Amino acid sequence: MTMRQALESAMGREPDGDTMQRLQDGGLAILNEDTMSKAIQDVYCGIMADHEHPNEKDHEQARALIAALQQPSG
Repeated sequence: MTMRQALESAMGREPDGDTMQRLQDGGLAILNEDTMSKAIQDVYCGIMADHEHPNEKDHEQARALIAALQQPSG
């Protein structure tokens, strides 16, 4: 099941092709390890990066950030 299908199912919606776009337009970021590690590499390594694609450290940081974001607040 894709992230999109899981999200639409959890929301009780029929897939309509626009759900992800509406969520992103509303300011939500839908992410996974690959997209988060790419964002980390883009932001923290930036234009002067010594590597073209996210490296293992970027992936480790992505997993740690995702785990922290998934923790219940309170």
